[in-house]
Amino acid sequence: MAHIIVVGNEKGGSGKSTTCMHVATSLVRMGHKVGALDLDLRQRSFGRYIENRLTFARKQGLDLPTPDYRELPEADQATVEPGENVFDHRLSAAVAALEQDAEFIIIDCPGSHTRLSQVAHSLADTLITPLNDSFIDFDLLARIDPDTSRVTGPSIYSEMVWNARQLRARAGLKPIDWIVLRNRLGAQQMHNKKKVGAALEQLSKRIGFRVAPGFSERVIFRELFPRGLTLLDLRDIGVENLNLSNVAARQEVRDLMRELKLPGVSVNF
Repeated sequence: MAHIIVVGNEKGGSGKSTTCMHVATSLVRMGHKVGALDLDLRQRSFGRYIENRLTFARKQGLDLPTPDYRELPEADQATVEPGENVFDHRLSAAVAALEQDAEFIIIDCPGSHTRLSQVAHSLADTLITPLNDSFIDFDLLARIDPDTSRVTGPSIYSEMVWNARQLRARAGLKPIDWIVLRNRLGAQQMHNKKKVGAALEQLSKRIGFRVAPGFSERVIFRELFPRGLTLLDLRDIGVENLNLSNVAARQEVRDLMRELKLPGVSVNF
């Protein structure tokens, strides 16, 4: 069976699609077969990212390593078993089709609570939650005391992950390896950054996730999307001399792939 990587966070703008694209293309570059699904059926940022990549590669005559992206298959309610949710049916069919060939399946979830997102979390072997480094985003994971910054209890998203873990346990599946990714970290050790970091470390021990540094705020991430490119593609398009910012960003991708500790993956790019 394929190892399923779910990238989820019930808040938009946290870098989910950028994370999906860099993890997926990194795995393909390392020789793994990777399937891809986008469960945001309206915005489809991850799907659009891959479509942009295929269009750019075709126009430029390039062979860019690309995951096997699939749309969720349509399903006639009449063909769905009694009591089965049509969205569950569509997601199960998509995963089953990709598992015929893929070693990894990466699933991008929408920035809101949906039935598809809920089911996808229960399928996750690895769960990546990108989080902007602020207490606004932290509130998605837990409530805190405003005077002491102490965690007072889990929030809505953490509760959904807990429910997904319970479903997997009842089904006899291995536990979810949950990684919270601190995105858009500032270069300086600001006071708020330290407080967010301390709160995350406290919460990680309480509800069971690993904390990892993600991607810093860089203009290049916004520039790559229209052509469907990643930081690992720059030399393929003729950029031989990377500036210091690009070199540092590539290292962030390597560090993330190592931190994920995916089965059978040796980071070699």
